[in-house]
Amino acid sequence: MKPTKVRVLIVLAVLAGAIGWGAVGLMQGQTGRTLPVSWLAASTMWILALALGIWTFLARPRLQRRPGTKPMPPIVAARTAALAMAASRTGSLVGGFYVGVSLAALPARFTAAGQGTLWAAVGTAAGSLALVIVALWLEYICRLPIDDDDVKGAQIGSAP
Repeated sequence: MKPTKVRVLIVLAVLAGAIGWGAVGLMQGQTGRTLPVSWLAASTMWILALALGIWTFLARPRLQRRPGTKPMPPIVAARTAALAMAASRTGSLVGGFYVGVSLAALPARFTAAGQGTLWAAVGTAAGSLALVIVALWLEYICRLPIDDDDVKGAQIGSAP
């Protein structure tokens, strides 16, 4: 697996933001109402970010093989890295969508429904950003250290 590039996450967020913006515009054009956003979406993203943060704090000493900790089995470490990659992409998509929704809901912020939609979308986008940050940190600590044998082998096998 290759490390996640922030550029990919930004592209995903921008595409999802355009979809969110379009969804609000479509809803307002068809029904004259703003797209309802539940606070359940925000709380879900914050709970996911918290759970992944707890896993990161628990896994970090095991991945770094600190004294007094049981080393993490390689398959669990690989699955943890895959989880981190999936969480960063999911957080990017969800966050981008709700940034688009919140930007499109700005003109309706003076109504009760528009204000509720705006703040719930901002809360969801903030929770998604927290999820992306924690996921990138977890992916970073899951990286394998470069062994001296790997470096020497690359130098010997490389063309002059």
